[in-house]
Amino acid sequence: MSRSLVDADDVRTVVSAAVEALRGVAGRDWRIPAGDLSWSCWETVEHVADDLFAYAGQLAADQPPADRYVPWGVKRTRPDAPALTVYVNPADGTAGLLDVLAASGGLLAATVQVSPPQRRGFHPFGLADATGFAAMGVVEVLVHLSDLAATLEFRWSPDPDVCGRVLRRLFPDAPAGHDPWSTLLWCTGRVELPGHPRQTGWRWHAA
Repeated sequence: MSRSLVDADDVRTVVSAAVEALRGVAGRDWRIPAGDLSWSCWETVEHVADDLFAYAGQLAADQPPADRYVPWGVKRTRPDAPALTVYVNPADGTAGLLDVLAASGGLLAATVQVSPPQRRGFHPFGLADATGFAAMGVVEVLVHLSDLAATLEFRWSPDPDVCGRVLRRLFPDAPAGHDPWSTLLWCTGRVELPGHPRQTGWRWHAA
């Protein structure tokens, strides 16, 4: 049976695929920038893990805040680094980093799975339900793995069905008639599409 929504199983599947792909390049230099980002490969994975954790937190309470993020403490290691609640001791290496990524994905998947359908959590792009946070988490993994693949040189080709469902949930105005993965990369400012130049600013529809 085909699915129309993004769900906990999608989060688990995408995060598992990401961890497996990254384990294959664990011995490479993760201190260099990921794709076009100013963040290093290490920082980019920390950012993804942090987002997955934070999205779980936005849904986890019985009455999530409707006007703000849950106020976890955050830090930056340098001015251009991502602001993080979840970060990894460098002494634990890439194996530790990937353990944290997997754990954060598991937290989001579990929270999405048990979240009541009427529950909404704050995001600056709109109050989102569980399928919205699942879709946002999947986007973070998919597109940042593309950034990482450009630098660490590994194959990353997501399931078109997952990409299509993410597009329907978060990017309903995306241009039609193109490959779903390419379209998702265009929606997040990574590539151009025929007749559509690369975007310099973008947002999704969380509500």
